[in-house]
Amino acid sequence: MTDRITALDLVQAELSEATKAYFAKCEEKLGLVPNVLLAYAFDEKKLRAFTDMYNDLMLGDSGLSKLEREMIAVAVSSINQCFYCLTAHGAAVRQLSGEPALGEMMVMNFRAADLPPRQRAMLEFAVKLTEEPAKIVEADRAALRQAGFSDRDIWDIASTAAFFNMSNRVAAAVDMRPNPEYHAMAR
Repeated sequence: MTDRITALDLVQAELSEATKAYFAKCEEKLGLVPNVLLAYAFDEKKLRAFTDMYNDLMLGDSGLSKLEREMIAVAVSSINQCFYCLTAHGAAVRQLSGEPALGEMMVMNFRAADLPPRQRAMLEFAVKLTEEPAKIVEADRAALRQAGFSDRDIWDIASTAAFFNMSNRVAAAVDMRPNPEYHAMAR
């Protein structure tokens, strides 16, 4: 198995002290620097844009729990068959939920999981947005409201799904590979 990150030959830029510190924080908290960050490290401006959006969506204030946001990442990535994101975010679902089987079900087919109606509605919306964005209608938003989501929550569900659709497409285009450590996490 090769240790390449992508199929592209992009040279890492000279990183600022702030980015070096960010990578050191990743190493400290996660035990690794995610390959997605290393893939973007050829252009610090692109890396910063990616991490700013990611950190806001996945770690910022939201009516969605961190687990719910990771579940959206996995459901979207499952539809898109994104090896990188299914591996990395599947590990996050396993870790945050404390249920390895849930992480595996989310990767394969979230509908196989015994999820509360709120989470099922959230994931059905994220999947529809992934598969048929032009067919989202008011009834879809109403179903989320009925499940207990606020309009701000709906924005966050849509933004998280959209971000992972973009990320999945970039990862597929460049054949981005996950860090090997993800495969063993939270099992």
